Amino acid sequence: MMHTVHIYTDGAAKGNPGPGGYGLILEQVGTGYRKEFYEGFRLTTNNRMELLAVIVGLEKLSKPGTEVLVVSDSKYVVDAVSKGWVFNWEKKGFKDKKNPDLWRRFLIIYRKHKVDFKWIKGHNMHPQNERCDELAVMAATLPKLNIDAFYEQQDG
Repeated sequence: MMHTVHIYTDGAAKGNPGPGGYGLILEQVGTGYRKEFYEGFRLTTNNRMELLAVIVGLEKLSKPGTEVLVVSDSKYVVDAVSKGWVFNWEKKGFKDKKNPDLWRRFLIIYRKHKVDFKWIKGHNMHPQNERCDELAVMAATLPKLNIDAFYEQQDG
């Protein structure tokens, strides 16, 4: 598939659970368009932030049917989608699965686009991944952090 958008993502949590954040870079292939996004939360997990980064990146796309390559260092996210686990979890109502709120939100936006995933090793000098890591860590240390309400209500 010829991808028109690349989304690079990373999540971080200081402690797991603890304060956390995500960072993402959205690049439109061949145009020079590049935008960074980040957000921090007072109590969350690394996996939630990894998944939320992907969701927010996909939600930023305005044109349905966009061909997207998501590049992530999260085996949790990449394997769940690439190996089809999330679709089985969905069929079973996410029974006994973590982060059902985010997986449901992911599936809604995922189905609006043509999305491929690529796993890369974290902290391996990949420029966009390194920058996303910086954004995620910085977001987790912002003076005013958002509330991950579902997590704090369910697991906190």
